Amino acid sequence: MLIILPPSETKRDGGDGPPLDLAALSFPGLTAARRQALAAVKAMSRDLAAAAEMLKLGPASSAEAARNRVLTASPTMAALDRYDGVLFDELDAASLPESARRFAGEHLAIGSALFGVTGALDPIPAYRLSHDSRLPGTATLGRIWKPSLAAELATRDGLLLDLRSEGYAALGRAPARENSVYLRVVSADGDGRKRALNHFNKKGKGAFARRLLLAGIDHPDVASLLRWADSAGIRLEPGAPGELDLVVSASSVS
Repeated sequence: MLIILPPSETKRDGGDGPPLDLAALSFPGLTAARRQALAAVKAMSRDLAAAAEMLKLGPASSAEAARNRVLTASPTMAALDRYDGVLFDELDAASLPESARRFAGEHLAIGSALFGVTGALDPIPAYRLSHDSRLPGTATLGRIWKPSLAAELATRDGLLLDLRSEGYAALGRAPARENSVYLRVVSADGDGRKRALNHFNKKGKGAFARRLLLAGIDHPDVASLLRWADSAGIRLEPGAPGELDLVVSASSVS
């Protein structure tokens, strides 16, 4: 089983790991595209004012553009610990037992505009880049990632559970096959009607990912995942073709 989370635009500073080593990252089929993305970000960062505009950073956060100037010299930490924000606050990696972190290292990946996708325990630096960031020249993140990322994900056997946002999923689609599913977080009203969620979808995904890591079950297929969710009191249902709906009560998101 492979669970893919979206990243967060905000990252924690610091780290006690050595500088970035692309050879130390999971999904080695992405190494060439990672080099291309890093080169584009390095070129962008020569002019910090222009970089802030390309990254859509306001005055309060424009200093984050400077992170990209020192990407290859900055300390690293596990990707699972690097990301901040609603989803990762709910996942609360710092409180996970060691067994859950080991499971994450084997079965959890995190999407990235800079690295395509990384393993949960891959050592990465702090950076700033979004799926819709502009790059200098004719390079675009779509051109960099779509061929190689889709091909890399297609090599994975077994259950693939894609929790990425639409923007990050578009950088490299998961394979369209049995037991490759996209997860949506929805709420249901009293009449059973479902509606998609925005902010609270991150909270729901974080809580769901934490439950998966704590359970530590390598589900071989969607049927196994659905049986586990039912036994754990999680409302997980088939949605549109190739999708699952994680249903949360309307009262929990009001």
